[in-house]
Amino acid sequence: MMTEELLKNRAEFEEKLRKLIGRPVLLIELDLFALPCGCAGITANMRGLEVDDLDVFEPQILPLVKEMAANLGVKPTVTFARLVPGSSIVASLNWRTLCLRCYPEFARGEGKMPRPDLYMLMFERKK
Repeated sequence: MMTEELLKNRAEFEEKLRKLIGRPVLLIELDLFALPCGCAGITANMRGLEVDDLDVFEPQILPLVKEMAANLGVKPTVTFARLVPGSSIVASLNWRTLCLRCYPEFARGEGKMPRPDLYMLMFERKK
């Protein structure tokens, strides 16, 4: 993937979130990653986004998240926000295609916040 494509998607996603939420939201870093376990995906390090924003705007944010994944060629099994511990501040949005080893860890969780540091936007359960 070309750097220009990452930069374009980063800017577009940030602008769409700003318009939706109505205040400055910064996508300070957009990364594609591959972990040693076999998981791969996208991490968007954020500033200015909070759990309340996810609660209120989730129906509008989910299509943006899906669009970003499609644009970057990622088919996520799980999409979640990682929170700053002990706060309602979103540190990052994450799109992850889970490996067979990590899938059970996410599958055990229930609800929007299976852990204090995660807010689940989407989880695709195996059938």
